Amino acid sequence: MAIILSRDQVRRVDRLAIERYGMSGLVLMENAGRNAAELIDREYGPGGSGVVFCGGGNNAGDGCVIARHLSNNGWLVRVVMTAAAEKLTPDTTANYGIICAMGLDIVSAPDAALLSDAVTAIEADDVVVDALLGTGFHGEVRSPLAELIHAVNAVPKRAAVAIDVPSGLDCDTGQASTATIRADLTITFVAMKRGFLEEPAKDTLGRVVVAEIGAPIALLDEVAGEPA
Repeated sequence: MAIILSRDQVRRVDRLAIERYGMSGLVLMENAGRNAAELIDREYGPGGSGVVFCGGGNNAGDGCVIARHLSNNGWLVRVVMTAAAEKLTPDTTANYGIICAMGLDIVSAPDAALLSDAVTAIEADDVVVDALLGTGFHGEVRSPLAELIHAVNAVPKRAAVAIDVPSGLDCDTGQASTATIRADLTITFVAMKRGFLEEPAKDTLGRVVVAEIGAPIALLDEVAGEPA
């Protein structure tokens, strides 16, 4: 039977993997991003072109790892950073530094005008990877990300792939913000999220695939048996 976890339970898995098993956040992020990239390459490759939209949290770090592995697999990848480098989380900063050192095509787009330019540059055969907002999101998406999400939904593209959760979707309630990515494929980490089973979420998720982050299965079973 599939494991279904709440937002807080997923956070407990991450925390206990680090505290009890000594797995660093960077290792968990690497495992998540590498497995997601393999799924994207399997679904839309081999090779191809992709645009990875990154926010400032750890979801963006996953996006940077995905961009690196897709590039290594022969993809033409462009990364759009919507947050300033100094606002990134530490693990995201580390993976952002790697793709900078690799010389990947990185666009800094911290304002509405630059975000609009980044969307205009999307081509019909591009796979758009949504690594903007993660499982911590709830409420309404604010400007300029709200306008970005609406524009990404509207632009012709090969597919939209959401990382962990479509940006704008509350992973606990399944409630979609006014601006929510409409994904063709959602690659979610650790386990299915509780909100994915709710009716409002179904229009945004597309097909859902669970990708491992390397946490011991006994830990997932333990946390799944605890109160959400």
